[in-house]
Amino acid sequence: MSRNISTPISDLSRIRSLMERSRYFIGLSGLSGIGAGISALLGVVAVVAYRWAGGNDLAYISEDLYANAAHPWGMAPLPFLVVTAAGVVLLALASSYVFTHRRVRRLGHSIDDPKTYKLIANLAVPLMAGGVFCLGLLYHGAPGLIGPATLVFYGLALLNGSNFVSEALRVLAYLEIGLGLLALFVPGYGLYFWAAGFGFLHIGYGAWMYRKYDANEQG
Repeated sequence: MSRNISTPISDLSRIRSLMERSRYFIGLSGLSGIGAGISALLGVVAVVAYRWAGGNDLAYISEDLYANAAHPWGMAPLPFLVVTAAGVVLLALASSYVFTHRRVRRLGHSIDDPKTYKLIANLAVPLMAGGVFCLGLLYHGAPGLIGPATLVFYGLALLNGSNFVSEALRVLAYLEIGLGLLALFVPGYGLYFWAAGFGFLHIGYGAWMYRKYDANEQG
């Protein structure tokens, strides 16, 4: 019969694992990031198709996207953007919930945990502030800054939530903030910064998380 021999290194590893379990929300799946990234890219494709159908320039997104002019699809630009953004958010949240809930159950935990609610609260404050800020931008007729603003506030939300998920999440947070700040100085291309930040960065981070954690757990 085999016996587990305790060593200082193995003891430290077990202590560190226990500390992480007590501090962090256990269960966030890498597939959640991939799902969120794909959702964002689908939204970008919808906006590009919308502009292409209207005969607009696909490279430079000008202020006319905000105008309430008639469109061949029968929907003015502003309502279309609102509906598209809402669809992206709902799809991303749904995929995140499904994959995270599945991983939580596989690990023998419950998603109904105090750390879950702490994570949601820490994410919600910057996101709600960013939402109000973006409404202010619309009110003052500056829609071109919404893309950069959403990236910055989302990055701040991730930075806030990293205290309850993983320190590795801070890398994604800094990249999102950096992209948003850079987009401020390249007006008219916010949609593509948005695709890079919410789409490709999410997919890359999610794939890395999946290979590091999810795949090993299933193996």
